[in-house]
Amino acid sequence: MLRCLFIKYQLSSSLFKRAKEQKVRPSVYEGWAVGMKLIVTGATGLVGSEVIRLALRNPAITSVVAIARNPVLAPANVGSESQTSKLQSVVLESWTSPYPESVTRYVKGADACIWALAVTPSQSKDMDFSDVTAICYDYTMNGLANMAVHASKPFRFIYTSGVTVERDQEKALPFLSEYRLMRGRVENAVLDFAKQHEDKGVEVTVAKPGGIESPGRDAISAPFAAMLETFGHTPTIHLSELAAAMIDQCLRGIIKDPLWGEDLVEIGQRALGPEDYLR
Repeated sequence: MLRCLFIKYQLSSSLFKRAKEQKVRPSVYEGWAVGMKLIVTGATGLVGSEVIRLALRNPAITSVVAIARNPVLAPANVGSESQTSKLQSVVLESWTSPYPESVTRYVKGADACIWALAVTPSQSKDMDFSDVTAICYDYTMNGLANMAVHASKPFRFIYTSGVTVERDQEKALPFLSEYRLMRGRVENAVLDFAKQHEDKGVEVTVAKPGGIESPGRDAISAPFAAMLETFGHTPTIHLSELAAAMIDQCLRGIIKDPLWGEDLVEIGQRALGPEDYLR
């Protein structure tokens, strides 16, 4: 027991020492777990790649496991302060089957997962909806079930969704009804899974941002921003703030469900230093 406390003290001291050396506000790190192993899916997408970039820069995270169909490389713009050796790329071929040992050995002992894998509304227009559902629902639930068996306790699972997604399956929706309700079923399912596996330490929340702003992307149009505002939450968020907020919830512990745009902006801005933003 004393040895465990000593190791934890060493890690915490090292963490704050690094924060000081990097001229980062020490308050940013207060309350964070140290020595975290984080799983990321959707690692090659917009959100997933930024989660990986910030996780590699974060001294509280010692291992980043990127699960994807193809090998994942560290982002080119990760920054000199990062530890790219922390990234472990794991190739998964069948996302609806029990995870093979070649994958579970990397999942074992994980503390958290940020699930950023999904089909976007624009992508779904050119796909059979059964395939869209399989990727969004089946991949997610199979992944959560597999991870929960091998992960640490507690195991925090952050599901990346959106402000327009609807959990009430009886609600009539004026646009993208099939898609938005399907994604709502995924939200309901991951939350139900957590309730059914409280004894295994599974904790879940859903991040529901509006429009995501990022360098190199077209600015969000005024009509689209106005539409997002009708949902009653902060309509837009910087990509780095979204990724940082989800990482923060993995490290500090989940504070609520869902995490709306205003929650994500507040948490993300608190967690980021000026040097951390994607430029």
